[in-house]
Amino acid sequence: MFKKLLLLVLAMYATCSFAQNSVTFKGKIIDDKVKLPLEAVTVYISKVKDSSLVDYTITDKNGSFSIPLKKMEEPIALKFSMTGFQNHKIDMKSVSESKDFGVITLQEEAQMLGEVIVKTEAPPVRIKKDTLEFNAASFKVRPDSNVETLLKQLPGVEIDSEGKITVNGKEVNQILVNGKPFFDKDGKIALQNLPSDIVNKVQISDTKTKKEELSGQAATGNNTSINLTIDEDKNKGLFGRFMGGYGTDERYEGSALVNYFKNKRKFSVLASSNNINSVGFSMDEIFDNMGGGRSRSVYYNDNGSFGINGMRFGGGAGITQSDMVGMNYSDEWFKNFESTASYFFSDQHTKNSRRTKQIEFLEDRVFTSQSNSETKSDRFGHQANMEFEYKIDSTTSIVYIPKFAISSGKDRDKSYQFSVDETNTLQNESTSESFDESQANQFKNELYFNKSFKRKGRFLSAMVENSSNKDEITSANKSATVFYQGTDPDDFRDQIRKSRNTKDSYRVDLTYSEPVTDSLKVNVGIDYQWNKTSDDRKSFDYDGVTDSYSIVNVNQTNNISSIARIAKPGTGISLNKKKFNFDLRGGTTIIGFEGNSFYQGNKTKLDKNYALPFVDLNLSYELGKSKHIWMNYSYEFDLPSASQLMPVNDYANPLNTVVGNSDLDLNKRHYLYFSFNNYDYVQKSGWSFYLGGNYYDSQYVSATRIGSNGKRETTYSNVHDTYYTWSGFNINKTIKRESHTFKFGAGSSVNFSMNKGFINNELYDAFGIRWRARANFTYSYGELLTINPTYSYILSKTDYTNYSISSASNFQHQVGLQTTNYWPKNWVFGNDFSYNYNSDIADGFKKNFYLWNTSLSYSFYNKKFTAKVKVYDLLNQNQSATRTISATTIRDEENTVLKRYAMFSLTYKIEKFAGKEKPSRGMFMH
Repeated sequence: MFKKLLLLVLAMYATCSFAQNSVTFKGKIIDDKVKLPLEAVTVYISKVKDSSLVDYTITDKNGSFSIPLKKMEEPIALKFSMTGFQNHKIDMKSVSESKDFGVITLQEEAQMLGEVIVKTEAPPVRIKKDTLEFNAASFKVRPDSNVETLLKQLPGVEIDSEGKITVNGKEVNQILVNGKPFFDKDGKIALQNLPSDIVNKVQISDTKTKKEELSGQAATGNNTSINLTIDEDKNKGLFGRFMGGYGTDERYEGSALVNYFKNKRKFSVLASSNNINSVGFSMDEIFDNMGGGRSRSVYYNDNGSFGINGMRFGGGAGITQSDMVGMNYSDEWFKNFESTASYFFSDQHTKNSRRTKQIEFLEDRVFTSQSNSETKSDRFGHQANMEFEYKIDSTTSIVYIPKFAISSGKDRDKSYQFSVDETNTLQNESTSESFDESQANQFKNELYFNKSFKRKGRFLSAMVENSSNKDEITSANKSATVFYQGTDPDDFRDQIRKSRNTKDSYRVDLTYSEPVTDSLKVNVGIDYQWNKTSDDRKSFDYDGVTDSYSIVNVNQTNNISSIARIAKPGTGISLNKKKFNFDLRGGTTIIGFEGNSFYQGNKTKLDKNYALPFVDLNLSYELGKSKHIWMNYSYEFDLPSASQLMPVNDYANPLNTVVGNSDLDLNKRHYLYFSFNNYDYVQKSGWSFYLGGNYYDSQYVSATRIGSNGKRETTYSNVHDTYYTWSGFNINKTIKRESHTFKFGAGSSVNFSMNKGFINNELYDAFGIRWRARANFTYSYGELLTINPTYSYILSKTDYTNYSISSASNFQHQVGLQTTNYWPKNWVFGNDFSYNYNSDIADGFKKNFYLWNTSLSYSFYNKKFTAKVKVYDLLNQNQSATRTISATTIRDEENTVLKRYAMFSLTYKIEKFAGKEKPSRGMFMH
């Protein structure tokens, strides 16, 4: 009782203390000329000594504002800003009490006096409808920093060790430059390569689809978009950087990025080449292209990678040598006609040695399989993306987006595998050598049309999309599979397989919106899709008489094709208020499926028809300028593939025969997501919470029979009441004391899953939990020193029903420490150290290792040149040993990784704006 009373007293004391230490500024802003209230005026408070932002708000429709803030003993400035009006400022020596400023008038801004243009101070932050806009010059960054460094200084913006960007807890999925993609919308190239001092504004808003963007609808997604506007003075010029390096063990890297900007015309060329598993274009001032290595751990799969032409750069197993050339172009060809285009050529050459150990659970026994393989792959690809937007008039727009991709590859694999039972009795073993040659072509068109009518909110929107994909693969395979138990004959193959897979699809989406009131709209529309697939496989065995692959293997030759027609007529309502958005759409999904197969001389036709309801609900509510709730619910369906439905045997894997099930039902799932985020600009702290999941009324899963020799026969069946959920929270706080800055961050996430399936006709349940906790701290002393320790813990646990074991678990630790020293002048010394531990990995796989990267650089000749020496994996302990626990297996895997090397590199930068060299400037921008 005493403890409860003490906690209550402390809580009341804390509440009273906060109330006593806080005040409120309020007032009303009007137009000096017409004496009417001004809505959407940005009101902000900044410290006089360094102009740092304390807090901000925006006036309502009555012109009123109210800002709660803590008492302060230092001078501050209360400022008011709105486009078209002169800025207004009220200086105060301290903040000691609440104050009502009454009516404040703003005067219209004089745009030009004779030949002199009047420029006023730009506010550090401004709110424009649904966009939060930061003035880049108001935030301190190091000279020659990239855009990523600038974003880290903005309140509410977080960039984690995996490169994921969040704003007030909402993930950023799109980064644009002057409203256009810079090579790609994910923005990795822009963040790492564009200098921060060319940026004028950073605009943050909710990400919209192209349809929402053209029609002016509110965003229904829960992601954020960042748009970087280029400073007018820097929008005419040539800038870029060139880097080359060579090191021990014949390691090398080289990259170049050249940008030419002239008003709306922008042209950029990117090139890179390296053999250190790198993206190749990272311009991190400390580690350059070691980014792909320093993020590698037992936890993260992203590794800072970047995807082009279906290839991943900077991540994956093995050691990769890669080359890439890219171009990006955007321009306004004539009035109201804007275009953007990008092209990439890329190639990858990877070598890897893989070792695995996999335990398979059955109802009464356990199988263990081990394998070793040597792989080599070569990939080549071309990709071109374009976007053309034409505004016919103020109410009508057309957007055309064509995309092309061509790729080819060669893969070589040599492997050995064997399986034993729980008594270590050999069940089977196999050897295999394969060589694949592949060619893939893809073409996609998207055409958008939007017509707005006289009445606000009334519009007609149309989208037409088509895509065509073709993959051709020729595989040469020699394998020998021996069964030591059971009656199955041994399997010996020397054959060539030729596969041709095509997919053609068309989609039409029509929507008409009719406003009932200014904020309430009714929508009607239809979404129609037509998809055709064809999988054609021919296998030829070796004929020793003719010395050719000419004997048709009828068991491994088949053709499967399908046509799916999906129509979704629906209606919906949208309610869009200043702080509240509600969007509900529902209707009927009508599916017609026609499948055909030809196998062993027999033709099979399968027709299925479905009529099912669908619903999609989006809701968002702003509790305050930084508090936001978002929720989405949907009920959706997934159609099985033709190979899962058609009764055709697939003998491609000698250890697993797969056949479809014509009675298979759809996936029927409920999807729910909820998130809340909050960032307090006064306290420089924030937190966010999210939860979501999929619940399946019906789900198609594999049903496997495993013989005594380990050979499998797999088909598909439906189960019910399965689910996958996720939830978590993140919290962060920043404390600044003179030159000392302390940043604290922590987070936790937990996933729950219920998987079901059939093994040997027995239904199994597997309940899984995955919990991750992380904490990080960053200390900065001015611009001279940064220290960043991190910790992460992951626990995976699965409980089984109807298995020979009841549960399996594994946990992982990662401790990291990054330090960066910028003293003496022009010198940068960086270290990145991590320790990784994996608890229950199998014998023969190393459980722990250390990874230490270090770098020392010196800039000279007015910082145009930078010389750098760096060492990757200084202790020579890097490894890739991972454990994966699934519903039916525990899998341990080890791959080849990049080991210790040292490298010297030289970087040269060029920056010419408006025909002039970039002038030198001081350490900080204000």
